[in-house]
Amino acid sequence: MSQRSCLSVILAAGEGTRMKSAMPKVLHAIAGLPLVAHVVKAAEAAGATGLALVIGHGAEEMRKAAQKFAPKAETFVQEKRLGTAHAVLAAREAISKGYDDILVMFGDTPLIDAGALAAARQKLSEGAAVAVIGFRPPNPTGYGRLIEKDGRLVAIREEKDCSEAEKKIGFCNAGMMAVAGKHALRLLDKVGNNNAKGEFYLTDIVEIAGAEGLDVVASEASFESALGINNRAELAEAEAIWQARRRREAMLSGVTLIAPETVYFSHDTEIGADTIVEPNVWFGPGVKIASGARIHAFSHIEGATIASNCDVGPFARLRPGADLRQKAKVGNFCEVKQATIEEGAKVNHLTYIGDARVGAAANIGAGTITCNYDGYSKFFTDIGEGAFVGSNSSLVAPVTIGKGGYVASGSVITESVPDDALAFGRARQKTLPGKGKELRERFASAATAKKKAAE
Repeated sequence: MSQRSCLSVILAAGEGTRMKSAMPKVLHAIAGLPLVAHVVKAAEAAGATGLALVIGHGAEEMRKAAQKFAPKAETFVQEKRLGTAHAVLAAREAISKGYDDILVMFGDTPLIDAGALAAARQKLSEGAAVAVIGFRPPNPTGYGRLIEKDGRLVAIREEKDCSEAEKKIGFCNAGMMAVAGKHALRLLDKVGNNNAKGEFYLTDIVEIAGAEGLDVVASEASFESALGINNRAELAEAEAIWQARRRREAMLSGVTLIAPETVYFSHDTEIGADTIVEPNVWFGPGVKIASGARIHAFSHIEGATIASNCDVGPFARLRPGADLRQKAKVGNFCEVKQATIEEGAKVNHLTYIGDARVGAAANIGAGTITCNYDGYSKFFTDIGEGAFVGSNSSLVAPVTIGKGGYVASGSVITESVPDDALAFGRARQKTLPGKGKELRERFASAATAKKKAAE
């Protein structure tokens, strides 16, 4: 089958009115990736060599989004919604290119398993003209039943048309199917609209192919894989399923999740073995973590790279561009953005590091901030190897703290500090004996007078 070409036609033209959203339904996200992009990934994993997106509602928005997750896909607009077969035929130009296999999929089934798609394609390679993907829901009520006889699929029967015996069938239509490319257009063109809604139903090709003596079979997917998303409640349910799958995958690959149900991954999270993730950690898109790191509780990480044996959190926020090198430490209530924390450097407490480099083995004291923005432009702070920045310091960029430099606590540093130099950027302390008592008495008297005036 590896030599067979395959076109995946993904139907994504529905308005999704039950989502109660101005955005096309299939662009709503699971794990930070649009629903339809999950479908594209599954199709590619199943060997699709061509992609055709059939779009309608929000066509321009869909085209723009597709450039990110499927830049090579062809897009076709279904101008009128006249049924699923009509939607597939919107991609006639792509289908006519002579692919061996045609996979018909739906953009709102983000959990579809690539293995189920590959199994349907395998049926085609064995000689079937049509392979319909079915599943077994806990309750089949409302689903079309797959009617089989002698190992062949003879019909897809909507529940309202089922006999009492057929209603007891638990094998149901998932909507997706694989069709042999050499038969696809001919079968689709034979689909009529002689039904109550006057629509062209893709399911009709089962009986059309059977009438031609072609082999039509069913292929089974898991219930979860076939779930479609129609509203935000179902979106949340699908997210929960996706996260549960990903957590299990991470743990089986050697990652410790202390409270798995509280950790949230994105679609592209990479995390190495022997990493320990404590409860309530959220990974946004673009996170790569090497082996042996520890991510403490309540940390929020996105667009960051974390090298081996780093220590992050608790309550840390790593924003896009954060790059932690081996054995770096970013502690509690710290934020790092567009900055490199080099090997063994420590950013321990209540600190903001943005647009900066913190050199190897440097130590950044509590309450330190890099003042990187003047309201119009961003500026860079360079902190050298082995430097020590005392607590509650403000480093006003652009500025350099040299290798081994030392910044006294409470300093506002506006000029670069040479290697091994000590910098004070604060006013000299002045102590006035007895003035503290005098000040308290004055404030207390003023407060009493204000209270009496209010009465």
